[in-house]
Amino acid sequence: MSTPCIICVAITGSVPTKADNPAVPITVEEQVQSTREAFEAGATIAHCHVRDDEGRPTSDPGRFAELKAGIEAACRGMIVQLSTGGRSGAGRTRGGMLPLGPDMASLSVGSNNFPTRVYENPPDLVQWLAAEMLAHGVKPEIEAFDLSHIYQARLMADRGEIAGTPYVQVVMGVKNAMPADRRVFDVYVETVRTLFGEAAPWCAAGIGRHQAEVNDWAAGAGGHLRTGLEDNIRLDRNSLAPSNAALVARAAEIARRHGRSIASPAEARAILGLRNQPV
Repeated sequence: MSTPCIICVAITGSVPTKADNPAVPITVEEQVQSTREAFEAGATIAHCHVRDDEGRPTSDPGRFAELKAGIEAACRGMIVQLSTGGRSGAGRTRGGMLPLGPDMASLSVGSNNFPTRVYENPPDLVQWLAAEMLAHGVKPEIEAFDLSHIYQARLMADRGEIAGTPYVQVVMGVKNAMPADRRVFDVYVETVRTLFGEAAPWCAAGIGRHQAEVNDWAAGAGGHLRTGLEDNIRLDRNSLAPSNAALVARAAEIARRHGRSIASPAEARAILGLRNQPV
């Protein structure tokens, strides 16, 4: 029997605006509503960023707390994953929300190029973020933009800086970083399995026009899927995505086409080794 497929919805990110797509949720209220719709469509992880009153990315712990509480109230059992990404702040401000104790948080363990900037993740900051996650019982999702990031996650796990088996997400299609290439994808997946075991859960994300393509590769290879307006604002070349829920529904359809059921919140928590949400 195949493993149920976890769908992560990246609801807003730091870059897309309503000028790009009116469906992009900006305020906390909009994000909670959009996440609820995505949850009902089959998403069991919400990957979360927050914006300030001007719609700019921020790492404000207060806004993260409001969003976390709203999602937990509206989407019973959904896994809340907060972003420590570099577009929202600098240095240790990127981890200021970790004392909130979300289920998960993103952790980039190395640097790489983005379209117009260097995504800097120096070793001392990576180690501090990982230590904060350990201290507050937060499971990291390793954002692998480069093959070396998977090896670094293995090294950090061996040193006890990451608890349990790291959950690696392969990110493909970012300009100047890892391309969305099937041969490259296969190498990365085989590397994850070699370093963490055949049964280790992993995820893949495709950026922009590569989203559905990478969803398809991951579903067929036994991995889990990420979708959402953070990564891709379109359904196809001619159509904007009307909602996060529409992108989740498409990902769920892709998973089912490969004979994969869609993981419930309880199944997703069991696969990832997370605590059950209190009743």
